[in-house]
Order: sequence, then structure tokens, then C-alpha cells
Amino acid sequence: MPVAQGRTASDMRIAGLSRFSAVDWPGRLVATVFLQGCPWDCGYCHNPDLIDPRGRGGMPWEEVVAFLGERRGLLDGVVFSGGEPTMQRALGDAIAQTCALGFEVGLHTGGAYPVLLEGVLPSLSWIGLDVKAGADDYAAVTGRGPSGRAALRSLDLVIAAQRERAASRHPLDVEVRTTVHPDLIDDARLGELGALLADRGVRRWAIQRFRATGSRCGVPVSPPLRLDRVPRERFDRVEVR
Repeated sequence: MPVAQGRTASDMRIAGLSRFSAVDWPGRLVATVFLQGCPWDCGYCHNPDLIDPRGRGGMPWEEVVAFLGERRGLLDGVVFSGGEPTMQRALGDAIAQTCALGFEVGLHTGGAYPVLLEGVLPSLSWIGLDVKAGADDYAAVTGRGPSGRAALRSLDLVIAAQRERAASRHPLDVEVRTTVHPDLIDDARLGELGALLADRGVRRWAIQRFRATGSRCGVPVSPPLRLDRVPRERFDRVEVR
């Protein structure tokens, strides 16, 4: 369940702030706010210290606001990451305050809480959505039972919002990402996942090869994926990282 704390940004558990990042929102220079807590336990997570939702966090929201107030006109936007940022009910208030300061807002999420995600979607300019596997294979990745249903519901909400806002003054830019660990997904399943994403309307897919540095996983036993079953022709862009 989402963290049952207050709904104002001052109540958020903030693990840290990256003051200048060129990698968290493609093509933008942003500040990235890392929120504590995630309901999933992916072995290849590169922020494992942020998984425990009981972590107090080390930075008050007011310090983030003060920093952003000094960077208006110098940063392109602000990204909320984690952990899983939608685990904190106060995310909506934090996004609203960030928009009021004049920043565009991006979000990194695995889609664990589609209801809370739906509530903040109208305020977002960009979203990086991690789709980890086909629905039946999610438990092997997240270690948390039938988690794929929530993720795919979130995917559908994001794609619907992107379509609805395509011709508006506030379009939603979407990047769907999949980390491929060869011990957890093979080329056949990755191809099936690609077909599922294309069927649901994904136009841009980033395939991220697993890196052991910073994670709790060792070197994979299985050989690297060939990526020869990725249905590239069904996407506007497939980027391998």
C-alpha cells in the first residue's frame, strides 16, 4: 500500500536531491528528487537503499523548494524518482508546488500504484515508465506476487493520457523502459513483451542492458541477449542502452 503519511509535500520522505542531471529526462537538464520507499524488490535495482519505505529520508521538502527557487531559468525541469515516488501520497502536492515555481515536471515510475499515478498525470510533461516483463513474469523480477497487473494498468493510463494530449499545449512525452537481465528474461520473452507494448500503443521503447555495478546482483549466468526478436518495426524508436 502507499505510505499512509500526510498529503502535504512537507511530509514526504526524501532520500536525496541530484541538483543537476542530464540523464534523468532525455534532452533536458533537470534536478532529480529521490523519494524513499518501493513496494517491489527487484534484484537489479540500482537504488536498493531506497526500497525500505520506513527509511526516514535525509532532506526536508523546504530545502528542495529553496534550491529550486534559486534555479528558475537555469533548469529545464524537475524529475521525481525513487524508489517508487507514487508510493507517497504527498507526491501530488509536491508536483503542484513544483509547477507553481515554473518548472515542468517529469516522473520515473514502475506503475505500482495506477490510481495515484492517474491523479498526477495531468501535471506531468514527461514520464519514464518501467515495464519490467510480461504480466505473468513480473513476480520473478519484483519478488512481489502478481505485480504485473498494476504495471500494465498504469501503462494503459499513460498511453491514453499521451493520446488525449497529443494536440494540446501540454503534451505528455512518454518513454517506456525495460531492463533486461538475461537470467530473468530471454530473447523470446523480450520479443513477446515488445509485441505487447506495441499492441498497447507504445511508440518509444528503451531497452536497458543490466549492469551489475551498484546492484545486488552478481554477473549473470546466462549469456547476453541477442535482441534479435525485438519487433523494431512496430515502434517509432527503439533505443538500446
